[in-house]
Amino acid sequence: MWQDITYTNQVGAALDHALASTCCNRVFAITDQNTSRLVLPRLGSERLHGATLVTLPAGDEHKTLPSLQQVWQALSDGGATRQSMVVNVGGGMVTDLGGMAAATFKRGISFINVPTTLLGAVDAAAGGKTGINFNGLKNEIGVFAAASHVIISTCYFDTLPRQELRSGYAEMIKHAMLDGHEAFADTLSHEPTAEDPDTLLQLLEASTAVKQRIVSQDPTEQGVRRALNLGHTIGHALESLAMKKGRPVPHGYAVAWGLVAETILSHLLLGFPSADLQRLAQYVREHYGTPGVTCDDYPSLLELMRHDKKSRHGEINCTLLRQLGQPSLDHAIGDEDINTALDIARDYLD
Repeated sequence: MWQDITYTNQVGAALDHALASTCCNRVFAITDQNTSRLVLPRLGSERLHGATLVTLPAGDEHKTLPSLQQVWQALSDGGATRQSMVVNVGGGMVTDLGGMAAATFKRGISFINVPTTLLGAVDAAAGGKTGINFNGLKNEIGVFAAASHVIISTCYFDTLPRQELRSGYAEMIKHAMLDGHEAFADTLSHEPTAEDPDTLLQLLEASTAVKQRIVSQDPTEQGVRRALNLGHTIGHALESLAMKKGRPVPHGYAVAWGLVAETILSHLLLGFPSADLQRLAQYVREHYGTPGVTCDDYPSLLELMRHDKKSRHGEINCTLLRQLGQPSLDHAIGDEDINTALDIARDYLD
C-alpha cells in the first residue's frame, strides 16, 4: 500500500504540488464545520480555490451513514467522475468518512488527506483504513483504501483544545509501546500540549513511521497489522459505552484507558514487566484521568467487545505485549480475565 506522505508546516504549497501531480478534472473538498471556519482560511492553497466544498457537522457522532450519503450526493450533484479528486481536510472523522466516500463512489476515485488534528495525523489519515460508525459500534462499516497523498503538519494544532492534543498522543504512546523501550521512554517524557509545532512534528514523524513500517508488511490486516489494535478492544468498548450513555469521550482517552487494561492483561497472561505497566498507568492517570466505569458496566462492555471487528467467533480478541516492542496477536480472553483487568485498571487510574 503506497502513499506519498509529506511532513511539512507549509501545507498550502504541499497540497498545490500534490494536486498538480494529478490529472483530476474536478476537486471536492470535504471538511467539518470547525475545519471550515478555523483552518480553510489559513490553508493557503491556490489550487483548492474553486473546489466544491462539502461541510459536515463536527464530531465523531456524525461519522454516520447520513453524513456519508451527504458526501455521495454532493459528488453526484457536482458531476464527480473517476478522474475527480477528493481532498479531506479535517480530523479523523473527516478523513475516515471522506476516504470511504471517495473509495466507494463510482467504485473509487482518488483522494488526498490533510489531517488537522493530532489524532487524525497519527492514526486515521495514513494507513488506508476508511469507515463510519454504525449501530452504536466504532468503524463498523468501511473499506481499505489508501489516500494518494497525505500531508501531515502541526501548524493548525493551535486551533485544538488541549484535550484533543492529548487524545491524539495516546495513539503515539501505542506506537511507542510497539516500537520498544527507547521510543516508550522518549514518548512518556513529553507532554503534547507543551511542545512547539516543529518539535511535535518531529515526534509525529517518528511515530507514524512505526505505523507505516507495520502497515507496509500487512496492508489489509491479515497478520502483523493487528498489532496496531493494542488498547483498542477495551478502548473501543469504553468509547462506545460512553457514547451510548450520552457522555462521549475523545477516542484517544478511551484508547489510553484501553492500553492500561490490555497491558494489565499482558502482565497477567504473558508476564509483561510490572515496572513498565506502572509507568504507563501513572502517565495515563496524570494526563487522561479515569474512565468512570463501575462493575455494573462490565456486562455491557463485554458485549461490546464481542461485537468488535477483531472477534471471529464471538470471542473477545486482544493484541497483547510480552514486553515493549514484542506484540503477541490474537489472544482470546475470557470474561473473568477482562473483569479482573478492568478492576485493576480502575485501581490504577482512580
